[in-house]
Amino acid sequence: MQVEAVLPHQCLLGEGPVWDFKRKVICWVDIFRGEIHEYSPRSGAHSIIPVHQMIGAVVLCKKGNFLAALKNGFGFVNRESHEITMVANPESHIPGNRFNDGKCGPDGRFWAGTMSHTDEPAKGSFYVFDTDHSVTKKIKHVSISNGLAWSAEHKTFYYVDTPTFTVVAYDYDKTAGEISRKRVIINIAKEDGSPDGMTIDSEGMLWIAHWDGWQITRWDPNKGEKLFSFPMPAAGITSCAFGGDDLEDLYITSARVGLKEDQLARQPLAGSLFVIKNIGVKGVPAFEFGS
Repeated sequence: MQVEAVLPHQCLLGEGPVWDFKRKVICWVDIFRGEIHEYSPRSGAHSIIPVHQMIGAVVLCKKGNFLAALKNGFGFVNRESHEITMVANPESHIPGNRFNDGKCGPDGRFWAGTMSHTDEPAKGSFYVFDTDHSVTKKIKHVSISNGLAWSAEHKTFYYVDTPTFTVVAYDYDKTAGEISRKRVIINIAKEDGSPDGMTIDSEGMLWIAHWDGWQITRWDPNKGEKLFSFPMPAAGITSCAFGGDDLEDLYITSARVGLKEDQLARQPLAGSLFVIKNIGVKGVPAFEFGS
């Protein structure tokens, strides 16, 4: 397997890749520049939607547009006009926080968490934005809300709060949109880098991006066992998602924020969107927002 940069563009803080299986494009965000990116592997076309505020995550809506977790809350983004319609801001009273990672669940709800701008511990929370546009807090005292995934039978929810160096699992009630019975299922060694974004494959194994770890890893969540590690050409690996016609390509986001000249010389591709083609296992389609 080989890793390659998808295109010359480099994000400041690339995050949140999601494969749009209808349009056959990979989408991701640049958090600090406030941009949504789309790239077509077929045509090579690359487009950018500026949202004029920090953006933590973007998900696909069943009607074709985006729903985003933005600095100022949840908002819909029109992919043609680029118009943004803000809907709800559960942390309007906490100006020092911003949204980070988020995904749609198998219930059609948008799950996303927050963190402090200055990485203060336990300042964030984890929310669900429901299909009726209501917002409910699900987890308190989060430090850096990050990777999330659901098991194939939709009965288990996996979650990463980065500074804990763990992946936790919750029982998941798809109908009610509730999580319960938290337990630690994976422990990450600190020398491997901090666990960041995460995805799941068709065999039920978790893929984790390692911030400051120069790698992505594959884990068995049932045994807490690391199955595979793949070295990356940048330290700040932020997230990953399966894409391509058969969901056999792994797209990986990265960052260059905070790197000094000597560090950039060692990792000139930092901030790139990477891909490993035909990785040997298939992913699962991204869930869409809406009932």
